[in-house]
Amino acid sequence: MIDRTGLAEFLRSRRGALQPEDVGLPRGPRRRTDGLRREEVAALCLMSTDYYSRLERERGPQPSSQMLTSIAQGLHLSLDERDHLFRLAGHNPPPRGAFSAHISPGLLRILDRLTDTPAEIVTELGETLRQTPMGVALTGDTTRYTGPARSAGYRWFTDPAARRLYAPEEHPFLTRMYASGLREIATLRGPDSRAAHLADLLLARSEEFRLVWEQHEVGIRPHHVKHFIHPEVGALELTCQRLVDPDEGHSLLVYTAVPGTESHEKLQVLSVIGPQARR
Repeated sequence: MIDRTGLAEFLRSRRGALQPEDVGLPRGPRRRTDGLRREEVAALCLMSTDYYSRLERERGPQPSSQMLTSIAQGLHLSLDERDHLFRLAGHNPPPRGAFSAHISPGLLRILDRLTDTPAEIVTELGETLRQTPMGVALTGDTTRYTGPARSAGYRWFTDPAARRLYAPEEHPFLTRMYASGLREIATLRGPDSRAAHLADLLLARSEEFRLVWEQHEVGIRPHHVKHFIHPEVGALELTCQRLVDPDEGHSLLVYTAVPGTESHEKLQVLSVIGPQARR
């Protein structure tokens, strides 16, 4: 059963504890109160201001699990705070660990500060949870996929468009890498895991995957330097730095170019073109 009073008080307290700079927003010269405004929180939670405001005023329908997930991420809640939010709203909390899509506040704070850098947060299966605007400009909006296609490895073997972003000479290595990584995760998580399910789907759909899967390769790690082929700016040589959240199994990937190089200049051009370059 929903605890409307407790839910409203909790939302107000978490909104008041957040500062604009905590979530990558400008403070502005006319801000008179501490904390975020309701409309700012609503935008972060991907919902209307009216809907969010009714929750804080102990009104409106019981929020769904999907709405609560958006609120938990928008308010940068910790896992304990997220679980508390769900219980106040009358829901069982989602699972924790490698199966969770909840991004830790620490990774979100870092991502919010990378406004001029291509970056993304991904799961162990290569599912994009969040991107910076420059990340969208580089790879397109990879959060839009649903079902098995959320996994970059699944798209690699089932969607020819997934390969256009990478230099052709990289394709054989990436094919081996994706199969190797999926085999390791499926073994680690077990035969009933989502990784094992993805492997079964790919074995049924892709002859290429079947051939490389039969090699039983493991331990093939991504290259630190990646070669992209962008539809607007052309070839890009970018270094990928990975920051791993050990509790959730998520990774923050940050792509940079060596200053003074042609790729560095192209990234600057990409920052001007913006995400619309990939739409």
